[in-house]
Amino acid sequence: MNNCPNISSEDEFYILAFSMSKMGQLGLFLGLLIIYLIAFLGNVTIIFTVGLVPQLHTAMYFFLCNLAVLDVTSTSSTIPELLSITLTQNHRISFSCCMTQMFFFILSANGEIFTLTSMAYDRYVAVCNPLQYYTIMRKNVYTVMVDSSWMASGVNSLMLTILTSVLKFCTSRDINNFFCDLNSVITLSSSDISSQKVFMVSEAILISLVQFLLTIVSYIFIVSAILKIRSSAGRMKAFSSCTSHLITVILFYGPIMFLYMKPESEDSKEQDMLLSMLYTVAVPMINPLVYSLRNKEVWEGIVTIIGKLKVKST
Repeated sequence: MNNCPNISSEDEFYILAFSMSKMGQLGLFLGLLIIYLIAFLGNVTIIFTVGLVPQLHTAMYFFLCNLAVLDVTSTSSTIPELLSITLTQNHRISFSCCMTQMFFFILSANGEIFTLTSMAYDRYVAVCNPLQYYTIMRKNVYTVMVDSSWMASGVNSLMLTILTSVLKFCTSRDINNFFCDLNSVITLSSSDISSQKVFMVSEAILISLVQFLLTIVSYIFIVSAILKIRSSAGRMKAFSSCTSHLITVILFYGPIMFLYMKPESEDSKEQDMLLSMLYTVAVPMINPLVYSLRNKEVWEGIVTIIGKLKVKST
């Protein structure tokens, strides 16, 4: 083990992905392609709508735009490679490409966690302090919140990627997942990964658990404030302003909590990959649908842009 050289940029990993028949591979390819296109186009539409419509230049839509950017980053860092593997059956991925994929996936995953927490705080202020909302959620405040989330996510992603890149891989290069997931890669290492495990658990508690608890606390205050509203119409209006975000939180954290809290088993690797697909593929596709279908202002913004494009084309 001591004579095992560090892996170089010319070395390769092998992404095992899903094992299925040729017809199954074709079905998987077409399904993934459709989901990726819906996720990509849906999130890009939200990004341009928020950016081009002045009425949407508020804290809530700024966070939504940031969430859309993160969803595009997440899906684009994993799905194109999986589509290539499914179509060509070439499971090889270079070490540098694997580390790059890992970096951008961790960056987007951490960024989404911070953004969901920021959105929870935004909804807390909107429901619990509506008269002071625009005073509290000023442009410089929510801009700093987003910039801080990107900075923290980038630093954490870079540290985890560097720690992984210096490991030695002597016995196996077969990644039992559909992308270069951090846990899947470090389990292949022949190095002593105890320090990496401690760091991973610490940052998971610091980032994921703390941010999740902050989100839960925000909603405890939100529900408490909604219950104090006397009119049923007022309660419904206040709750409806939070439902899109709440749906996203459940869809994002639900599969992650189930995936990491259930006991590990070799027989459940396919199930683990399917669960991973939920928050890496399905959630980025559902997010723009949830926020656009349930949001009148977003629809009005899209209609406004379409109208301007029609005028310019005539």
